[in-house]
Amino acid sequence: MARAKPRTKRAKRAKASRVMREYERGGLRSGRSGRKVKSRRQAVAIAMSESGQSRPRARGRRKR
Repeated sequence: MARAKPRTKRAKRAKASRVMREYERGGLRSGRSGRKVKSRRQAVAIAMSESGQSRPRARGRRKR
């Protein structure tokens, strides 16, 4: 039996899409240097980091 892929929380998806929109409009800047982000790959990395999707998820307690 195949397990369903866990869905991402709405707030995390919203944050990630907000960052990507900022990148598409040319306003996304990287951390300390403040340089404009040019690559889509870097924008995705920033979006995942800011929305908390790059961190390991806390596992729920197992039921016996």
